[in-house]
Amino acid sequence: MLNKNYISVICFGQEIGRLSMDDILKKSYFQYNDVFLSDPKALNLFPETGILKKTNQVQVFSTYEGATFRGLPPMFADSLPDDFGNLMFNQFLKSKNTSLGALSPLEQLTYVANRGMGALEYQPAIDLKGKSEINLTEIIEILNQIIFEKREQSFTKMDNENLLNIFKIGTSAGGVRPKVILSEEKSSGKIYAGDLYTSDKFKHYIVKLDLEEREKSNQNQYFPREKVEYAYYLTAKSIGINMMDSKLIDDRHFATQRFDRVGGKKKHILTALGLTGWDYKNPQDSSYENLFNLAVFLGIPKIELAELFLRMVFNIIFANTDDHLKNHSFILDEKSNSWHLAPAYDLTFAINPFLNYSRVTRAMSVNGKRENINLKDIMKIGETYQINETKIIIDQIKNAVHLFEEQCIELNVNNQVINKIKAYFIRI
Repeated sequence: MLNKNYISVICFGQEIGRLSMDDILKKSYFQYNDVFLSDPKALNLFPETGILKKTNQVQVFSTYEGATFRGLPPMFADSLPDDFGNLMFNQFLKSKNTSLGALSPLEQLTYVANRGMGALEYQPAIDLKGKSEINLTEIIEILNQIIFEKREQSFTKMDNENLLNIFKIGTSAGGVRPKVILSEEKSSGKIYAGDLYTSDKFKHYIVKLDLEEREKSNQNQYFPREKVEYAYYLTAKSIGINMMDSKLIDDRHFATQRFDRVGGKKKHILTALGLTGWDYKNPQDSSYENLFNLAVFLGIPKIELAELFLRMVFNIIFANTDDHLKNHSFILDEKSNSWHLAPAYDLTFAINPFLNYSRVTRAMSVNGKRENINLKDIMKIGETYQINETKIIIDQIKNAVHLFEEQCIELNVNNQVINKIKAYFIRI
């Protein structure tokens, strides 16, 4: 086994293997634990998509350089924070007179430890202590200070418990927008830091926060992203897209229950990026054909392939252009040791409709196209992957446009916002 400068990869209490990096040679290394590898009942944690091989030999990786993977095998890079999480990481490290650039990806995983999305954990873990019960209003106030620098206040010391909790709960979930992981006690409704508990006594949430951007711009051009995402959620659920239960907190913040925390237990999930090593920033990798091929390779049931088609058409018609490879995940069923399509997430209008764009293209191509996608392009996907009743699915989504408008009106979303968003909708 790797015996120095390594961290252990843990899943469901068992060491799966060890991960190491050489910063000079720009290589990373992984070696399976022999006990896990020889167990006939071992879970299929990493399907053989051409990245990890089921061998007890040390495996070397030198092709995953760059901002997306940072030199790590993709399934472990999946655990690293995205833009907002990295901002919180930098704020934390600044208090220690260092920066994220000085921290290796391996060291960053020791901070992720057992707090990351999914079931993968990393040891040794950096022990971070903060108070358990948190005040969301205080969290938002401090985030506003950090992000928008509203007050000349320097956070050079990590002696503020709320600031420490922001680091802990704001670096786990991916994405660009400000978000935190929270746990709500079912019996009392009290809110706790979401990195502390995995228990059936709690509902576990990812919360996208509505910060005070409205104060930085014209009130008449305020874009309530979280309310709009909630309207998308309600519309998607109404046409049968599988999503976790969600709600608005204080009529402002979009909270969705985590599908990687179910029944008080962690669930093993990987994004399409983590499963394949496809870079979501690379147009050649980012296609729905690739996503469908991955789903077929994983052996997901035909009914889930049909749902993937449903999601694709929804994203096209409702102009969700940020449907990239990290926004599609698969989840392992431990009982059957089989992979399934994870519930949908990040279904929303991702751009600010008040800004002027010379061009808006999709993250994921359809039939080789990111613009001017038509019925013929969509039907070709349906035919290729033998999706039944494709026209019924398409008509169902087209007819849901009025439901979205009704939901927005009920949520008191400004008519100007509604009309600007609808102007981007694709008419097939």
